[in-house]
Amino acid sequence: MDRILVSGPVGDHGVAVMLAREEFGMRGDLASDTASVFPLTLAIRDMPGLRFMRDPTCGGLATVMHELMHVTGLQMRLEQLSVPVRDLVVSVCEMLGYDALYLACEGRVVAVVASEEAEQALVAWQALPEGEGAAIVGSVVEDRQRVILVTELGGERILEELEDDPLPRIC
Repeated sequence: MDRILVSGPVGDHGVAVMLAREEFGMRGDLASDTASVFPLTLAIRDMPGLRFMRDPTCGGLATVMHELMHVTGLQMRLEQLSVPVRDLVVSVCEMLGYDALYLACEGRVVAVVASEEAEQALVAWQALPEGEGAAIVGSVVEDRQRVILVTELGGERILEELEDDPLPRIC
């Protein structure tokens, strides 16, 4: 079973853009996570157990999981309690009805790594300023082709495929 890693908190960029646009009359001091992903990719690119790396810019972590599911035919299982999300992002998402798993992430990397090397990849990322909030967030399993979120209560929620980007492109 391969493990899924993310290099830092998800949803920062999407919420930062929403707050900057002031369409919702809210303010906050959350900065976009825009940054180069080069140091993160360089840190683990030569690991023999590295299976996949991609940035979750458009459509966030959930969309990357759907892309992987379609290509591999395997199930992607995310652990809600393991996915790093800042409190401000959670608050904005709760108020506006968004899901941080679908929001744009700039300067982040999602990787799939063999189980036996996942901790090594995590340590490599956490040693970098860009990977301070890195976490192992789930696993790839041979099961029914779905993207599943194991909730904090231990239940399972199917993460549907994103039909439209919740945050229109600005570039």
